[in-house]
Amino acid sequence: MVSRKRAPAREIFGWAMFDFANQAYTLLIITVVFGDLFTRVIVGDGPDYRLGNLLWSVALAVSYLLVVVANPICGAVMDHSRLRKRFLLVSYLATVATTALLWLVEPGWIMLAMVLIILSNFSYAIGEAFIASFLPALGPRKDLGWISGLGWSLGYVGGMVSTIFALAFLGEVSAENYDRVRWVGPFAAGFFLLAAIPTFIWLRERGRRRPLPKGQSMVSAGFARLRNTLAHLADFRDLRSLLISVFFMMAGIYIIISFSFIYGAQVIGWDEEVRVIMFVTVQITAAIGALTFGFIQSRIGARRTYLITLGLWLAAILAIWQTPLLASLARSLLGVEWEAQYVFLFAGTLAGLSLGSSQSAGRALVGVLTPNGKAAEFFGFWGTASKLAAVFGILGLGLLQAWLGLATAILFCLALFIVAMITVLPVDEQRGAEVADRWRESRSG
Repeated sequence: MVSRKRAPAREIFGWAMFDFANQAYTLLIITVVFGDLFTRVIVGDGPDYRLGNLLWSVALAVSYLLVVVANPICGAVMDHSRLRKRFLLVSYLATVATTALLWLVEPGWIMLAMVLIILSNFSYAIGEAFIASFLPALGPRKDLGWISGLGWSLGYVGGMVSTIFALAFLGEVSAENYDRVRWVGPFAAGFFLLAAIPTFIWLRERGRRRPLPKGQSMVSAGFARLRNTLAHLADFRDLRSLLISVFFMMAGIYIIISFSFIYGAQVIGWDEEVRVIMFVTVQITAAIGALTFGFIQSRIGARRTYLITLGLWLAAILAIWQTPLLASLARSLLGVEWEAQYVFLFAGTLAGLSLGSSQSAGRALVGVLTPNGKAAEFFGFWGTASKLAAVFGILGLGLLQAWLGLATAILFCLALFIVAMITVLPVDEQRGAEVADRWRESRSG
């Protein structure tokens, strides 16, 4: 098996800092603050907020559909042109600008809010695939687990730092506090803008730019490269099975990211202090999970680690669904008066451990199965599978909760993680890595 050299420590750190920076967007805009603000204040169709939840689902789904269309082509163009850092820079600046503009939204301005969420989330989400495409070149395959885990772990640290400061300044999500909480957009944008600077200083663009074939533009050359990759995709059967599993896993994860704090507010009915405790709990456990399982992966392999993290997800979803029952059992069996909102924190701990570790393990396993020279394209496929999953998962839950209510619709997540476990079983990690090495060797001379 061909071995890659490990990149310098500062380059690995610079790469990981992009995860640190962009979690401010995920948490403040999608998970903790703006999603809740959109459903309960900007749309404000209480008491069950089914229209707000549905419109939130639609906005996110449209943004992910745009990523599905753009990702493979951008990946092919980047691999041909070796301009990945420029693509990353454009997505980063677009995320910053459109996120800052969320300050303009007023209660009732539903269309403007949806348009800005579509644009900002598209820019953020496609940037995830761009930064991930640098991973395979940062070290040998056995190191990709802890490198990916480092990035995801730093991401949750960055998310926790940005959100604690934001919550301390912004206060609660409510119509009465709107003039303060509306600053969540500019705050998230500013944090991302500043924290990602080390990425662009230290991360290297490897490889040489290929000359364009006569009569072709960069885009047409990218299309031609993509067609060639698709024609040979059957050679990568382990990667193909993994991407199917990633699709179902990410469908479930995007539901949790987009609706967990909405679920806490609408179904559990938690207090503001419990909301803050839940946030801190999830960030700490997610960081620990990503880093710990990254090192475990270097010992037991990426596939086994990935399966273990999916098992954690099953336990987490069951705990979320049965939070009221667990509270009742605690009262009857242990004689303690635990409110459902505090039992929900236990579910949050399991979800946190699962959240960082499963995404990190999946990303690292894609890197293990990816040949040199195809990183942007293959991570483009990874990004496409992830974002198509987001459309499927978020729209699916949005429609189910409009019909059955959010408390019952969460079972959809359970089914998604079960299918993700089943579809990854055929993956042979060693065989897939050998195929990736042979592809590189047979085509590099």
